Amino acid sequence: MLADPAGTPLREQDSEAACQGLAQLGATADRPNWLADGIALEVPFQDAEPAAALEALRVQFAAQPFDIAVLPAKGRRKKLLIADMESTIIVEEMLDELADSLGLRDEIAAVTARAMQGELDFESALRERVRKLAGLRQEVLDEAIQAMTLNPGARSLVASMKAQGAFCALVSGGFTFFADPIAKTCGFDRMRANRLEIRDGQLTGEVLPPILGREAKLASLEEFTRELGLSTQDAVAVGDGANDLAMLSAAGLGVAWRPKPLLREAMDTCLDHADLTGLLYLQGYQASEIQPG
Repeated sequence: MLADPAGTPLREQDSEAACQGLAQLGATADRPNWLADGIALEVPFQDAEPAAALEALRVQFAAQPFDIAVLPAKGRRKKLLIADMESTIIVEEMLDELADSLGLRDEIAAVTARAMQGELDFESALRERVRKLAGLRQEVLDEAIQAMTLNPGARSLVASMKAQGAFCALVSGGFTFFADPIAKTCGFDRMRANRLEIRDGQLTGEVLPPILGREAKLASLEEFTRELGLSTQDAVAVGDGANDLAMLSAAGLGVAWRPKPLLREAMDTCLDHADLTGLLYLQGYQASEIQPG
């Protein structure tokens, strides 16, 4: 069980209620363990189906601003983090931000939303949006970099996993122009993203091939695990949209962050309240192991 560190805290009575809920399913629950006071609690249990336990606990705590996840006890600590960037590591969708300067935010944001919900082919939607930005000056992109906002816990997530020896990769369907500074700011070991064509200080409206989309994100996960001598079960992946689905589904721990409807329906582990350090607590990290961000 996870709470927003800046919001309503978990209490001892929530711990007791969770144990009672599991008991009603016929589960045998061990002593609850507070990973972080008021923020993260784990209750080891057995003798109940994980899916049934997850559904029952989510119904039980539906009125509370808490995230509920049911995970295997073994193999929780992951050796690879692979993260989406836009609307995950950062707050913004950068094409929408650029469109603002041309008065096209609503038009382009609508296409972005449909692409992230899986209603449009990602590559086609990306090219369509970038074409509308042809002629935009590079200075506008530079200004957009300064306005990017990290989601709470982003730096701590990367720093804490690296402190435990994990490899951290940022894999974005956005653009290197924005992903590179974010990767450096957060301390990611590797970054992959799409490339905007810029000529004479202006966007041409073209995206340089190859396009990094849904299948390329999955391929990146598989490539990094091979390179590191790991399996996909050794990875935790996080993202918010339809183009993250294959990557999240293949990872040992796939986490849907403030997910779009399609991703929410497909993934068991969703974070709607916890900040990004929630990915650490899902792996069993204690508060004392969380590095400052």
